[in-house]
Amino acid sequence: MTVLSVRTIGDPVLRTVCEPVTEFDADLSRLIDDMVETMFDIDGVGLAGPQVGVSLRLFTYGIEGPDGEVGHVINPVLEIGEEPQEGGEGCLSVPGLSGETPRRNWARVTGVDRDNRPVEVEAEGLLARCLQHETDHLDGRLYIDRMVGEERKKAMRAIRAADYNDVSAGVQRQRAGNVSSGFGAGASFGRTAGSAPGAAFGGGAR
Repeated sequence: MTVLSVRTIGDPVLRTVCEPVTEFDADLSRLIDDMVETMFDIDGVGLAGPQVGVSLRLFTYGIEGPDGEVGHVINPVLEIGEEPQEGGEGCLSVPGLSGETPRRNWARVTGVDRDNRPVEVEAEGLLARCLQHETDHLDGRLYIDRMVGEERKKAMRAIRAADYNDVSAGVQRQRAGNVSSGFGAGASFGRTAGSAPGAAFGGGAR
């Protein structure tokens, strides 16, 4: 398995609606394995195809790390409940930032696995947030699009700031030391070490 490079905000692939997966072959299986490897290398709890430069509808997840449940969903269809969930998010596609991001407390995705067999993931809390975050990526959305009010204004101001590109470039240089493939760049649904469900995700140097 290889560690893939990570795309950051400003890359058009992150704003592209992904195509459904139609070929279930060795290349797809290898991509999924590489995405899992990359996800844990950059301390993520989820990683979507466009985040590694692949505009296909698939994502991986593993909110408890490599020793917990690790999975993937291809061509996911998302359902969400009515109860809101409070909590912060960050994204390794948007380095150095995090903030309160409204989500729903319950979510379910249905799709298929690498062998084109049906798969369903139903969750509350942190995993539900992850499922919503990753599915958004497949539709060209970032978590900052879900932010509201002052949180959103603050994030937009930070991104427009003159030094934000320097922050982003510095993070990419740090990550480059572990990249072992020339596969585009990509981003992950980040995780802060030791964070509890509902705490801010990502946003750190990695």
